[in-house]
Amino acid sequence: MERYRKAELQQMAATFVKVNESVMKTAVTNPADLTELLTQCQESAILMGTYFETLEGGYPELVKLLEDYCENLYQISIHLADAEICRKLSKKVQKELTGLQSGIRQKLPEDRKEVLFLPYKASMWDSLESIWKAEKENPDCDAYVIPIPYYDKNPDGSFYKEHYEGNLYPNYVPITRYDAYDFESRRPDTIYIHNPYDNANYVTSVHPFFYAGNLRKYTEQLVYVPYFVLEETDPEDQEAIDKIKHFCFLPGVIYAHKVIVQSERMRQIYVNEYQKAARVHGLSGEHTDRRFLEKKILGLGSPKFDKLMNMRREELEIPKEWQKIIRKPDGNSKKIVFYNTTIAALLQHNEEQIRKIEQVFKTFYERRERIALLWRPHPLTESTLFSMRPQIWKEYQAVKEKYIDAGWGIYDDTPDIDRAVIVSDAYYGDPSSVVQMYQKTGKPVMIQNVEVETEL
Repeated sequence: MERYRKAELQQMAATFVKVNESVMKTAVTNPADLTELLTQCQESAILMGTYFETLEGGYPELVKLLEDYCENLYQISIHLADAEICRKLSKKVQKELTGLQSGIRQKLPEDRKEVLFLPYKASMWDSLESIWKAEKENPDCDAYVIPIPYYDKNPDGSFYKEHYEGNLYPNYVPITRYDAYDFESRRPDTIYIHNPYDNANYVTSVHPFFYAGNLRKYTEQLVYVPYFVLEETDPEDQEAIDKIKHFCFLPGVIYAHKVIVQSERMRQIYVNEYQKAARVHGLSGEHTDRRFLEKKILGLGSPKFDKLMNMRREELEIPKEWQKIIRKPDGNSKKIVFYNTTIAALLQHNEEQIRKIEQVFKTFYERRERIALLWRPHPLTESTLFSMRPQIWKEYQAVKEKYIDAGWGIYDDTPDIDRAVIVSDAYYGDPSSVVQMYQKTGKPVMIQNVEVETEL
């Protein structure tokens, strides 16, 4: 069913009135032109009546007015040559339309806002969740969570494997299938996305329909919220900024009407670097207008921090398999170290990084009686290696499977990264956006060096 807004229904009724006013002028001189127009009005009225019936209460009095209106349009169409009959029918139609306009204005509720959230990986849902919760609590808003499909890429950039993670979201998040929502007819007021890449990612891609450049056509407010957080950087430290500036000019940033970043300082960096990149790419207008960019890019904070700070360790549901590893024989808990490995480190160091991971496992295995290791590699690690480092993909898989089979440590490939952050006592691993989240907890953070042997 097409989604109408109250203003659109009022405009449609006003169009019916204009058509009725022109009936007598056109009927005698150009009856053929009027027939097609009457048919279009009749079809629109049928759609409007069907829409009313889907609303709570059904509005039978308005539906009856539309039924009478359609019947009178039909009678006009078959009596166009008789001006007197058309005049009488036109008066009836005018009365019906006056009642319709009054009913729409007085009886229909004010427009409800329709907001979509389009996550692709369930593990990244925390970058949108707090915004969704706020919209969900708004009594005048309908908020839909619509997980979208994504694909791993072959080394040549073609798609080879589809993923859909709609079954991996928390139970309290109602899910709508992406193929059950008609973007063309419903035209949501706002769409939130957290994937900025469109086709600019070498490893994965969301379905092309959900590229930011395409979604923009279906809404007046496309909002991009990064799925990651970056290390807070001084807007004057260009050397540090050069390491992250590519995030500031991705398709999601370019096509979004609004961009929400983690802080005011990061907002300044985005504005500065976007403006520079736009000029390099020969763009002008709003793309280089600083005042426009300062309204488009907002430093409102990351929802990832919101979720993390609202979680409590005692409220977490810890899997039984984890508890077996965490508990000492006397019932007390071991210290838990969150070991985080990233795609960037593997791409940079290749086999050397795999040797480092193995060495870390050996170190923690020797201390397994008092320390539990929780290894959580980046969720796209294997897809990335398959696409960009096929020569070490199988070796990495072998290391992973050996660790899992041994059973002395936790392997966390669940969507819930926040649980790993909260349940653990310290962070060890590669530089990552996870570090920014972990530092918010006040717990120790240690960055691993591939060239230095791990010591505890």
